[in-house]
Amino acid sequence: MNSPRLTMTPEVAFRLMDRLSKVKSVTQFDRPGRPEAGTLAHSVADLEKSFREVLDVLLPKLLDESLTPEQMNDVLLEIGEELRHILYHIKDPKFFGYLLDAD
Repeated sequence: MNSPRLTMTPEVAFRLMDRLSKVKSVTQFDRPGRPEAGTLAHSVADLEKSFREVLDVLLPKLLDESLTPEQMNDVLLEIGEELRHILYHIKDPKFFGYLLDAD
């Protein structure tokens, strides 16, 4: 299955980082040597890849009725790893901190 072309090419991500560096609600989270705009642009780019992997590859694989229960388990574990990656890229930028449960 051919994966759709990614919107967030390196060039697009770089331009996004530049634009985000002008947004006060983003730059307020800058740390020495680690501008939040770069973290946020990188996270958005990786989120796109993970979402596409789940939606375009893993979900269709999981819905394959020829899979054995063991194969379905393997696909569920693959989905879990993508979700772990998604969570990392939600937690990494300080900008998205408000999404995290305070518990």
